Amino acid sequence: MPTDSYHDYLIESLRKEPELAAAFITATLEEEDPEPELLQIALGNVAEALCEHTMTSEQAKYHQEKLKEILSQRGSEAIYHLGTWLDALGLKLTVAVAEKVNESSIDLADESEITVSQ
Repeated sequence: MPTDSYHDYLIESLRKEPELAAAFITATLEEEDPEPELLQIALGNVAEALCEHTMTSEQAKYHQEKLKEILSQRGSEAIYHLGTWLDALGLKLTVAVAEKVNESSIDLADESEITVSQ
């Protein structure tokens, strides 16, 4: 089925394959140089694709608005809310073992935040 734009193609692909939606979010989270705006766009695209089957249009709109609120939060509360947000789309937040993490990849310069580079 031909589409008019990349966005249409992306949404249709994510809608057909929830596994692709999960991989899309994972790839965004694993970017070497993370950009919060890209995460919001990726999550928004996944929500647009998957809300159709699980929510009314009003619920989907609220779900998109809730995403902005969650991403503006700090700390562990944001992580738990994101997990709940993903659950409503039929996805789950998971942690996996990295291929290789060594001591030189952990930056402890700021005690309030630990950054792990790949």
